[in-house]
Amino acid sequence: MAIITSVPSPAGAETRAARPGLLHEIRTFWQLFFVAAFDPYRPEQHYMRGPGPACRAKDPSAPVPPSH
Repeated sequence: MAIITSVPSPAGAETRAARPGLLHEIRTFWQLFFVAAFDPYRPEQHYMRGPGPACRAKDPSAPVPPSH
């Protein structure tokens, strides 16, 4: 069985932990960059062009699009 004890930190360590510093800013930047760069959601793949044939079948007054 392991026993975990806490040792009080020196006074200087508390102020150092309170201000993150340059290394923390760089790490945060890269984390946010990877989240934005590799986000799996692509809204252009879910773009809807309008009502489909089932919607047109329900409404007889809707114009019929020309067939190609």
